[in-house]
Amino acid sequence: MVLPARIKSQLPEGEGQELIIRRGFEPCLIVYPLVEFKKVFSKISGLNEFNEEYRTLQRNFLSGVVTVELDANGRFLIPKNMLTYAQIDKDATLVGMGNKVEIWNPTTYEKHLIQDPSELSKLAQKHLEQ
Repeated sequence: MVLPARIKSQLPEGEGQELIIRRGFEPCLIVYPLVEFKKVFSKISGLNEFNEEYRTLQRNFLSGVVTVELDANGRFLIPKNMLTYAQIDKDATLVGMGNKVEIWNPTTYEKHLIQDPSELSKLAQKHLEQ
């Protein structure tokens, strides 16, 4: 896959060639610059290992995490098992999410979008109004 130039240009300097891919909570893939994944990893790995629920979260969140390298043209390889998880066979939709990028099967992505503007408005009001 080729990382779009506008996304590649936003990668932190120095660690911009290494990306971390993990399975998303929905059927998509999450791609982090290494520096951003380290922040998430710190939170997850810092949970109390004596708590069964935390261990389950750690095990499942971190299973299948892979490190990939960007080549000079901004391309990287996604392992086949991860493409299968996200149901990606040919086309993919990349969605910038601030400190990470989601990679979706285009049809699946459309199914996860809110179609009713008033529903989106209510959700925004619920979580952004304080």
